[in-house]
Amino acid sequence: MSDKFHDECGVVGVYGHLDAANLAYLGLYALQHRGQESAGIVASNNGEMHLEVGMGLVADVFSDTRLKKLPGNIAIGHNRYSTTGVSGIKNAQPCLIDYAGGTMALGHNGNLVNATEIRKELGAAGAIFQSTNDSEVIVHLMAQSQCNLFVDRAVAALSQVKGAYSIVLMSENELIAARDPQGFRPLCLGKLEGAYVVASESCVMDLVEAEFIREIEPGELILINQSGVKSFFPFPKTPTKQCVFEHIYFSRPDSNLFGRSVYSVRMLMGRALAIEKPVEADVVVPVPDSGVISAMGYSEEAGIPFQMGLIRNHYVGRTFIEPQSQIRDFGVKIKLNPVKPVIEGKRVIIIDDSIVRGTTSKKIVKMLREVGAREVHVRISSPPTTHSCFYGIDTPDKNELIASSMDVEQTCKYLGADSLHYISLEKMLGIFGEQKGDFCAACFDGDYPVDITGLDESAKQLGLF
Repeated sequence: MSDKFHDECGVVGVYGHLDAANLAYLGLYALQHRGQESAGIVASNNGEMHLEVGMGLVADVFSDTRLKKLPGNIAIGHNRYSTTGVSGIKNAQPCLIDYAGGTMALGHNGNLVNATEIRKELGAAGAIFQSTNDSEVIVHLMAQSQCNLFVDRAVAALSQVKGAYSIVLMSENELIAARDPQGFRPLCLGKLEGAYVVASESCVMDLVEAEFIREIEPGELILINQSGVKSFFPFPKTPTKQCVFEHIYFSRPDSNLFGRSVYSVRMLMGRALAIEKPVEADVVVPVPDSGVISAMGYSEEAGIPFQMGLIRNHYVGRTFIEPQSQIRDFGVKIKLNPVKPVIEGKRVIIIDDSIVRGTTSKKIVKMLREVGAREVHVRISSPPTTHSCFYGIDTPDKNELIASSMDVEQTCKYLGADSLHYISLEKMLGIFGEQKGDFCAACFDGDYPVDITGLDESAKQLGLF
């Protein structure tokens, strides 16, 4: 089912460990949910850097043979999720380049809203681009910098870009990690036997048994080398605007980010949804997997039994061959199937994290009706999604978002549900207490913290990953 927002990638970096590439590989495994199209690792061994990258899942890309080609004590890794038109190995990361100052590699999670403008300027000055992704402008800006130190080149380049970035950079003997001043995307720091690990989410630290030290702060750049870790805040300070969708959907429930447990936040979202719009029903059913924890919270708050009334097939790849004879709603049925004894004759509350186009939700309601649900009440643990994101999330154009053209009553009718309720923006942000102003909710309210005016529509989503 593609009727979801998708985060664009995950990044990991390791410094000072003899098995750096293996740890990066495990880190990418933990971050597989953040990107399933390509994976890559760069490692540095005594000043020589080597890249292994390929299309597919981490387990498909990396064999023992490929990992043995990545010796060294410094490594960075990247998982990528593509958008339409930019799929292909040339856009896979990390990217590795030689330049006048040596060799460097980059892995980036986010989207640069001024990448098209910078790309045109660099191209006019003679720069030759090898890909269509936005991150390559950072590499060119670093290569063209007149600074001598690697860290100064990074600061000079990142000072010129606007938008979202959680980024890992490496030279032959140094590792850099940085978050944009708004802190849209997550990034954290850990320690393992004297080595350092940086990653998009804390679940990486759990897998590799590293000690979680802290999150890298918005606007912070850290340099890791033989002298240890140095922290810099080289960019103008601006209000923090972390992506609230990381808590709603993107991040793994066992991660902690933006100072909160993802699991706990999703439970609270479910509870808040039950308080805000109660309804009499017999069973609470999640849309797996992202709706499960909010449904548990809803069930506990409402006192209505929780049941896994929809079963997800976890072994369906990104593509599959459809049967020659037509099967109605095949794309949904191959991934989700209702449990008739749980649904038949029941008043069902179905919990999901979001509605994007509404096509999948409509088919799920229909499936529940077909196995005998007496009533179907749809509850969504996020507000109506009315605007596209330009900060590192693969989203449809605004006119494809159902909430941008239909109100709740119209959407409910389109879905074929007995009732529909989204959690209110105020209620959702209220879960974060004093932190509620630190979140970007532009996809719900259209309040974009980094200006996107003046961009043509094709440029706004160019090169997301």
